[in-house]
Formats: sequence, C-alpha cells, structure tokens
Amino acid sequence: MDKTFENWLVVSDIDGTLNNKFRRLPKRNYDAIKKFTDLGGNFTLASGRLQSSLERNYNRITANQPAIVLNGAGIYDYNKREMMWRSCIDEKGREFVRYISQEFDEIFKSVDIGVYFDDYVYIVKSGLMSKFTMHFDKAKHEYVDSIDDIPDYGWMKVIFWSNPITLEKLHKVISTLENPDANFMSSSIFTLEMLQKDTHKGVGIMKLADMLGIEKSHVAAIGDYYNDWDMLQTVGLPACAGQAPSSIHKICKYEACHCNKGCVADLLEYIMSGKADEDIIKNKI
Repeated sequence: MDKTFENWLVVSDIDGTLNNKFRRLPKRNYDAIKKFTDLGGNFTLASGRLQSSLERNYNRITANQPAIVLNGAGIYDYNKREMMWRSCIDEKGREFVRYISQEFDEIFKSVDIGVYFDDYVYIVKSGLMSKFTMHFDKAKHEYVDSIDDIPDYGWMKVIFWSNPITLEKLHKVISTLENPDANFMSSSIFTLEMLQKDTHKGVGIMKLADMLGIEKSHVAAIGDYYNDWDMLQTVGLPACAGQAPSSIHKICKYEACHCNKGCVADLLEYIMSGKADEDIIKNKI
C-alpha cells in the first residue's frame, strides 16, 4: 500500500518553477502533482497575481488547497470562491504611495503605479509596462488620473513600473525615508512591489499551514527568483529551481533541476520517496 502525505503542504511559484521558460507546464510536473494529491498530499500555488489571473494555472493541475495570491497578501479558496484571509496596506502605506505619486511627479514621471484590490487594479499614469502586465494577466483594471480617485480601503498590493534606472532612483528615495510600514520587493528589473509590513508569500503559506494543521517541518515551497526569497526563508523545506540565482540556492535545503525539466516533480519525488522525512529525522533539513 502506498504511503499517504496528508501531513505535507507543498507550494509552488509559477513562472520559472511550475511552468518552464516557455510558460508551459511540463507533463512531468503535472504527473507528479497528481500522484502527490492522489496520495493525500496538499498542493497549491503562490503568485503575485490576482485570483482571476492565477485561476488558469491553478485549474491546469490537481491543486487541492486555497492559493496564495498577490505575493502573500491574500489566501483565496477557488472552491468557495472567496478570500479566506487578507493583509491590507494601512494608512501610512497609502500616504507613502500618494507622496511618491504627487511630490515626485517631475522626477518619477515615468513611473506607473498599480493599486491592487482583491481582484481589481487601479492604474495611475498608464504606460507600456502597466498595459503589458494588465494584458498578460488578463486583469480587471481601470485607469485613473490620481491616487485620490482610488478607494481608501482594501489596498492589498502596489506595483511601481518603470525602467531599471528610474527604479534604482526610487529605491534610493525609499531608503532615505521612514519606512511606511511596508515590505518592498523587486519582482523583475522593471517592477518594484509594495505590501503591508511583514506580508509576503511565506506569511500566507504559513497561515494556510496553520489552517490545515500542518507542522512547519512539513511545509515545502519551491521558487526561482528574488521575489521568492521571503517565502523560502519562512518554510520548513525551501527548494529552488536549478536556474535560480546562486544566492537563492544558498538558502535552500533542496535544489531541483532546471524548470524546463520539471523541477516541481523533483521536489515531490523527493518527498514521496520518503527521503525528505528521513532527512528531517536526521536534522539535515
């Protein structure tokens, strides 16, 4: 009789992890996820996307637990069609975004700002990058003239889009100001994301693990880039795709193959083989 894995929660990033570099799902990943969930394992996705943007990827696999959305600002249950938990940006954070938008308009006029709610985005200063993101994510969105045109309550994530040079200037401005109770992260060379302080994918994952009654030692996550850093630092078994930067490899306890070859399957096969449990007992992970 096959061993079952109800005591494990495994969470995967999407692009460059679940999907290959061509944004396609390797069959090896699909087969491993199905086997793991058929054997009682808990599997889901963690993404910076809205729930509607994430749903296509979620439905392509046999995920069986709520997803971590908006980089950890929310936990969304696709079966119940409801947000189970959320972490919203407070007044101090909202004032910071207003400050960047208004006071630095001349310096940062090439910065687009997107304010994300549960499943809707308000865009201030629409440019090429924000338009591309909305098109790619198929996100419900609206263009507004000012931050003041956006509702005050319910901000879950903010994205600043611009060229790398301008974003570097924005980073320097942020470093000189009092931290606005916010968590900042770079998700690409063209984007800087802002969440409420102490909010990231890892927080959402551990909230979900608590709901499921799963111990931290049996919570695994796999990612491939710096926006996965906090997630990998938080879970019991951090894993990375083979092509991840060397600094990501250094904080991971399991190193999988390149995403093109099915890195999620590598991690799941390691768990299903029983080696992960053996390594936990031996204090290797």
